[in-house]
Amino acid sequence: MSKIVIIGAGAMGSAFALPCLDNNHDINIVGTHLENNFIEQLKNNNNLHPGLNTQIPQEIKIFKFEKFEELLKSNVDLIVLGISSKGIEWVSDQLSKLYKDHTIPKLLMLTKGLSIYNNQYELLVDKLERLLADRGIKKVDISAVGGPCLAAGLANRVHSSVVIGNKDIQTAKKIADMLNTNYYHTSHSDDLNGVEVSAAIKNIFSMAVGAAKGLCSQNVTNEVREKNYLNTASALIKQSVHEMEIFVEHLRGKKETVKGLAGLGDLYVSSGGGRNAKMGSYIGEGLSFSEAKKTKMEKVTVEGADLAKEIAKKVNEDFDKKKLPLMLGMINAIVEDKKLDLNWELFR
Repeated sequence: MSKIVIIGAGAMGSAFALPCLDNNHDINIVGTHLENNFIEQLKNNNNLHPGLNTQIPQEIKIFKFEKFEELLKSNVDLIVLGISSKGIEWVSDQLSKLYKDHTIPKLLMLTKGLSIYNNQYELLVDKLERLLADRGIKKVDISAVGGPCLAAGLANRVHSSVVIGNKDIQTAKKIADMLNTNYYHTSHSDDLNGVEVSAAIKNIFSMAVGAAKGLCSQNVTNEVREKNYLNTASALIKQSVHEMEIFVEHLRGKKETVKGLAGLGDLYVSSGGGRNAKMGSYIGEGLSFSEAKKTKMEKVTVEGADLAKEIAKKVNEDFDKKKLPLMLGMINAIVEDKKLDLNWELFR
């Protein structure tokens, strides 16, 4: 039995507690400083999680932020970060206060992200490592989870497959073995960059695949599009995988990772529904990003669009449209707020 603390009581952090519990680990969820009211409501509602529409088992201990320090100072084996990418600086501050003079436990990230720092791409795992080093924690062991696993499905114990990435293959395997169940199927990889890059950029490509209905033909009725768009979607998925391989290798990952769970697997799930695919469908119908956001998804966070804006300048500097026609087509449509116009002749 290992002691695991999950930071963040959101949908994925809470769902992730299930395979931990089913492996007989001592599993604890501690909310951030912004989740105190949410946790109180959760407990008052018999642990029914509104983001999952599922009851969290009572054996999973859930705490408000006031217990943060006490929990994390009690011989923890694994800290799981279930916070948003915007909370990375906050969690770096909190962890550095506790572990500046002590060995920090192994970290496992559920959150994916890619940003630009000093005009270079920076993965969320690298950002966390940099922020902790700036705060005095020079040695840290970070793993990441990749793959097609939606929180609601995991909370209901449906069959799901994921990959645990770590630069050290033995550490990746150890954590994967800790979490494997008869429904949560874990594999492992030493291609941490490939896992993280694939997980981040698939949000852009899932918008592109989501645009398939609108892009399949301008000369047919909506009824025909609805019945026959899968030809176009398949072509867009194939091109997405090709371009993801190019981009992953550019960021020092292995292109074979793209054809696994972290790339193609996650792309499939994300393209089948969700916020990125929905935004893509509106753009495919001919709306600009701002039109779609204002009229269809005003209060919805679209991760793929946020990422496109973050990396647009750098990707345009590093690649021309002949190399990444789909990725740059989608990125520039969002950043320049124009209709999506793809050059299919450049597809491979």
